[in-house]
Parts: sequence; C-alpha cells; structure tokens
Amino acid sequence: QVQLQESGPGLVKPSQTLSLTCTISGASITTDYSSWTWIRQPPGKELEWMGAITYTGNTYYNPSQKSRTSISRDTSKNQFTLQLSSVTPEDTAIYYCAREAEEYEYDAWGQGTQVTVSS
Repeated sequence: QVQLQESGPGLVKPSQTLSLTCTISGASITTDYSSWTWIRQPPGKELEWMGAITYTGNTYYNPSQKSRTSISRDTSKNQFTLQLSSVTPEDTAIYYCAREAEEYEYDAWGQGTQVTVSS
C-alpha cells in the first residue's frame, strides 16, 4: 500500500520560503506511472491544486502561483518537495501531497500538514 507523509515547519514568516517534503513508501517515484502532487486548502476555502512532478520528472504548476512555486524530487530518497517563495498570510493552509494515478484521480493522500504564515 502506498503511503505519503508531509513534513516541514508549521510556521513560516512572511517573505520567507515555505519548504515541505513528501516521503513516499510502498511505491516508486520513478517507476509508478503517476504524477506526484501538492494540494492545499486555506481555511474556509476549497482545495487548490498547486502543482506536480511526474514519474519522468516533468513539472506542472498552477498558473496562479507558478512564479513562486518549485517542485522537485530526490529519487534516491523517494521524496518530492514543495518550495513556495515570498509567502504571505494568504498562503496559510493545510498542505497535502498526493498521488495522481490518472489525470484528476488522486488515489493516495498524505494526512496533511498545517502551515501558518505569520510574523
């Protein structure tokens, strides 16, 4: 069974860079025919797809945050990361990593991690 777990700091100061890591077990980031995805949910709002990295290493980003978003991977550690630069309090959200086995079909999720942007 595939499992995903987010990790990283829960508090980030405005203008800093948010950095989260998703650790995958039970699946391979390189050989599974999947995209590895970051999704967030601000308080009181809907889920927002942020971006993904495919099993081949190609990246895709939500245009609304593309200029601030970077997704990368460490294949030796079976991990992928999210970096969101120049954060503001509007970036406060629960951040999830997920496996997108087929387009728009998310079949595995991490538990989510709360990130608060505050000074």
